[in-house]
Amino acid sequence: MKNFCIKIGGYALTLLMAGCGGKILYPKYYALEIPPLPAGAIDGARFPGTVAVRHFDSAPYLRQGKIVYRDAPEEIGFYDYHRWVNDPAEMVTTAMVDSLRSARLFSVVKRYDGQNQQDYLMVGRLERLDEIDYGDGVRVVARISAEVVNLRTGATEWTGDAAETVRVDRANVNSVVVEMSHAVQKSIDRLVASLDQQQLLAK
Repeated sequence: MKNFCIKIGGYALTLLMAGCGGKILYPKYYALEIPPLPAGAIDGARFPGTVAVRHFDSAPYLRQGKIVYRDAPEEIGFYDYHRWVNDPAEMVTTAMVDSLRSARLFSVVKRYDGQNQQDYLMVGRLERLDEIDYGDGVRVVARISAEVVNLRTGATEWTGDAAETVRVDRANVNSVVVEMSHAVQKSIDRLVASLDQQQLLAK
């Protein structure tokens, strides 16, 4: 019997293997849980008009389907057996749509369907969604950028960039994903709050 100690994302896993009789590991799949803030008591939309949210882009390394960790600022690693059930950028897009609807900033909020029949178009990018294993304990970081374009004038009416870092108290992947959800939610809340302060021009 041979012992192999493999470091995965800051955690040490010991695999006991005897010839070809080693335990088969199957992937586990995770999803972000990002509930929007409760709807505010707003009489009518803040910005009369329709906004369509286009599928958010993401950094190429986030499209691998595997949860990301970093042992150093310049080093990116991927969990082999811990993966996203959906594209993280897709989950962030859905959460942004839900949060805009909850905030009641626009008369109508919908997913972009390729048609330009709305007043505004929101485009965005998931810049980071990483587990951080260097420095002061295990943390997660999420960073999201977005902008709103006035389709009638072609002008960019608003831009926002929000990043959140959250500490992970328990050293397991499930806790990492829970805190990633919190970091994404806080980032989206900050972007929506910033948009709420903006004066959009289309009527």
